[in-house]
Amino acid sequence: MTQPAGPDPQVDLFCHQYLQLEKDLDYPGEELLRKEETQDDLYSRLFSGTALSHPPPVRYQLRVLKELVARIESSIDDWEQHVSDSPFQKTDFHANLAVLQGIHDGLMERMTILLAQPLPSEAVAAQQKSYVSYYLSGLEMPDNHAQPEITILESRFLISAGGTTGLRTWEAALHLGQYLCSRPDIVKSKRVLELGAGTGYLSILCAKYLGAQHVLASDGSEDVVNNLPESFYLNGLQGSEAVMATELLWGHALLGTEEAEWNGGRPVDVVLGADITYDGSVIPSLVATLEELVSLHPRVDIIISATERNRETFETFKGVTAKAGFAVETVDFPITPRKEQRGPFYSDSVPIHICRLRRQG
Repeated sequence: MTQPAGPDPQVDLFCHQYLQLEKDLDYPGEELLRKEETQDDLYSRLFSGTALSHPPPVRYQLRVLKELVARIESSIDDWEQHVSDSPFQKTDFHANLAVLQGIHDGLMERMTILLAQPLPSEAVAAQQKSYVSYYLSGLEMPDNHAQPEITILESRFLISAGGTTGLRTWEAALHLGQYLCSRPDIVKSKRVLELGAGTGYLSILCAKYLGAQHVLASDGSEDVVNNLPESFYLNGLQGSEAVMATELLWGHALLGTEEAEWNGGRPVDVVLGADITYDGSVIPSLVATLEELVSLHPRVDIIISATERNRETFETFKGVTAKAGFAVETVDFPITPRKEQRGPFYSDSVPIHICRLRRQG
């Protein structure tokens, strides 16, 4: 018996981009869009009432659905033949309308519902937190296993200069995550400390998918640390002993706290940090913390991912680490061109450096 074909790669790509709230989506081609099975797949995966536990904002849903419907309409050349061949069931108003337009009745009904809902202004919507799901194309999962993804409630459209950076997942974290997916041995069965964890993307990746023994997600912002348990919950890690959140202020002594030993005396094998070098004023404090971590755990592996928004700041980071006795090794892991990305999706227009730091001597 012939097995049914799996989802088309174009449809998969569109779905993964949609769930990451990408602004510019790669819509499936016309030949696919006019097919009932394609429309039904899109409806069941993205737009039915039960499709998503954490759907995108209503404004985003409506914008994408309007464009999708318009593309379906324009994909049909011979309307008379299309309607006569249509397998859609003419059972109610929406179904009859869908047949006449060559569009899945569920998609039309969902658009009608969205149009009836009050929408926040674009300015208000930009400030609201949204559920964002990042598909992990770098992981190969066993057959019939749920697709690997990380879901975060975050301020997706926050700009890098606007407020608390820990409120969204940045490109350097996504890129470092792809690198770790290609080299899971770096964290497998290891105890990991993430500095400047923000939304917790990397910590969740290590704890849920890469087999880390334990992950300590740290940040200097109390508000960010308080939000991390929600990120853990969204990814099925609530109550898990594999990951925990803690406040850690760079430049402040790790020893001499209420605990007799920092982190309960537990070892740290790997330190990760993404987009934690963007502010030159905090680099000395960051490096001081790295020095203390190395003094406590001499064999620790430190991996930093940095988006080069400002070349001078990145050079400052390298200079301060060199003065502190660190050798900085640049990892050869180029960004996948944007047109070839299958998830997560991030810009390829600005360099992202992945560096390994090793204490010399």
